[in-house]
Amino acid sequence: MAKEVPVKNVVLVGQAGTGKTMLAEAMLHLTGKTTRLGGHAGTKPTLDYDGQEGARGFSISTTIAPIEWKGTRINVLDAPCYPDFVGDAYTAMSAAEAALFVVDANDGPQTITTRLWYAAEDLATARAVVINRLDRPESDFDAALATCKERFGKRVAAVTIPMGTGDDFKGIIDVVHMKARHLEGTKVVEEEIPAEYLDAAEAAREELVDVVAEADDEIMMKYLEGEEITQDELEGLLAKAIRDRVFVPAFAASAVKEEGIISILNAAVSWFPTMADFGEVPLVNGEKLDIDPADGRPVVFVFKTLNDPQNGKYSFIKVLTGTVTPGVELINSRTGRSERLGHLYSMTGRETSEVKSVAAGDICVVPKIDALTGDTLSATGKVAIASFKFPNSLHRVAIEPEVRGTEGKVYDFLQRSADADPTLKVERDEETAQTIVSALGEAQVAVLLERLKERAKVTAKIVPLRIPYRETIRQTAQGHGRHKKQTGGSGQFADCRLRIEPNPDAGYEFLDEVVGGAIPRGFIPAIDKGVQETMAGGVLAGYPVIDVKVAVYDGQFHPVDSNEMAFKTAARLGFQDAVKGAKPVLLEPMAHLKITVPESYAGAVMGDISSSRGRVEGMGAAGAGETMVEATVPYAEVTDYATRLRSLSRGTGEFELELSGYEQVPGDIQQRLAAEYQEKRAAGER
Repeated sequence: MAKEVPVKNVVLVGQAGTGKTMLAEAMLHLTGKTTRLGGHAGTKPTLDYDGQEGARGFSISTTIAPIEWKGTRINVLDAPCYPDFVGDAYTAMSAAEAALFVVDANDGPQTITTRLWYAAEDLATARAVVINRLDRPESDFDAALATCKERFGKRVAAVTIPMGTGDDFKGIIDVVHMKARHLEGTKVVEEEIPAEYLDAAEAAREELVDVVAEADDEIMMKYLEGEEITQDELEGLLAKAIRDRVFVPAFAASAVKEEGIISILNAAVSWFPTMADFGEVPLVNGEKLDIDPADGRPVVFVFKTLNDPQNGKYSFIKVLTGTVTPGVELINSRTGRSERLGHLYSMTGRETSEVKSVAAGDICVVPKIDALTGDTLSATGKVAIASFKFPNSLHRVAIEPEVRGTEGKVYDFLQRSADADPTLKVERDEETAQTIVSALGEAQVAVLLERLKERAKVTAKIVPLRIPYRETIRQTAQGHGRHKKQTGGSGQFADCRLRIEPNPDAGYEFLDEVVGGAIPRGFIPAIDKGVQETMAGGVLAGYPVIDVKVAVYDGQFHPVDSNEMAFKTAARLGFQDAVKGAKPVLLEPMAHLKITVPESYAGAVMGDISSSRGRVEGMGAAGAGETMVEATVPYAEVTDYATRLRSLSRGTGEFELELSGYEQVPGDIQQRLAAEYQEKRAAGER
């Protein structure tokens, strides 16, 4: 029986533009998976194959680079980390045992890197840092490493350091084995450390030993007592220290020059954990699933779905227990339905190759099953893996088709896209008659509309969100409605007198105060219905009227010409007449915001709230160096707040929003909205 190949799943994350995809391309090239370094010097990339990725210059979707190195299969997940597509990074981290945080040697760790670091902390993922782009001018390995330590703690320590930077960068020093290493072509050349780098190497090694020794109490005591840790002890501790998250190795690299990449691959094989090293994964019910590789019952987790324009839907799955083979039937815990995994594929970028089986700990792609991101499939259907928490999708826009009659196509495409990407939400707002898309940002919506055009062959546009205003009244008034129509034969006649008064926070109330048979009881429900229909369509500016008490107290009828339709019409006229004297006002929905930003941006955020007709209701500390601001702002002023906050805080801010009641709009806004409504009515619109 063939020996099972160990599998390591490693995700590349970090700020967009730090060279994550190039790092994965270098891994593919140096391990012989590709014949050239993709995406460099005019060559076509293997991983960023989507046309939108090429046009925009950043990754949009997670791709896989499965490689073989020194008897180990390493599934490298290249995750997009541009803010609008960072949801894919969360799903990819849930499928990996180790996360490589790629940091620019000039800029250091940025906002998204920090956010994802905390997400990896929540997922209990082992971590490493790659300080990349050391071949670029003004790169500074020491400064970037110092910032990482400041941001992520003293457990970060270098395992490789650079020989030179910028144009002088010519390789790395492995401080674990105290050797210098560089490439000649794709061949690794290892040699003694040059004299000018020896002091730096020894200092880095001493710092490394200080951190790693904490992974073992016995060795730590020995070290504190002044005994030297042996080479075997150091190497033996590295895997445990990384798995237990007491140590974060930092690597020096240039993906473009492919220097330092071999050291990362060697570390992945020797030190990075496998799924079995963790032993269990959390379930939705709070229990844990034992991921014993010897358990033959398959359990698989769907960590991503993708709608490929050529091949249809793909589901990216990680096998947690057992072995999965083509044709196996598993039950989806969410739907209770059986899913047949007809084919299994290994995927490199866009290219697929069929595989005969996938063992526990490995990743593959399955076509044409109905699973969604976050689903669990198992033999019993009773296992449900605890899913990941996505960032809030608070960038809301209304989408309209460019061509009438294509509404169904547009909505179906948007819904399929939302099924594949949990950070997209699509809803139909029946009140405003708009299709609303909630996303992480503008670029995500722009890509969605481009794909709609390319794949569904229909076009759509973003239109202003219609704010769900309300109308109400501020004083009691009376109104008279009379409907009389004679066209030969039976006519229509109804007359009713109404009194309306404010009914704060109590909704709609209808009273029958007619006495003496002025209006027969059989017509009273028609008056009630006519009033409610009029309230639904609005009087002042076309928005629903709320919190009004209406009483019908008098009227007239005709024994032949009166009917329900006539009294509904009279009620409409009477209500409209009464509203004119009842001081009608327009109400706007208010949004309660909880905004978290670094302290340095709190002033800008509060100033923006004040200029948006909002009021700050509290502020306080929200963690290291961060401030939470609570405020209530008119919803009409914050429909674009996701974009505004990103600009105000340079991408560092986060917020929560919920609607919290209605307040009267200022007079100038009420006049403008009322005038717009009258213009539409005059034009034959609403």
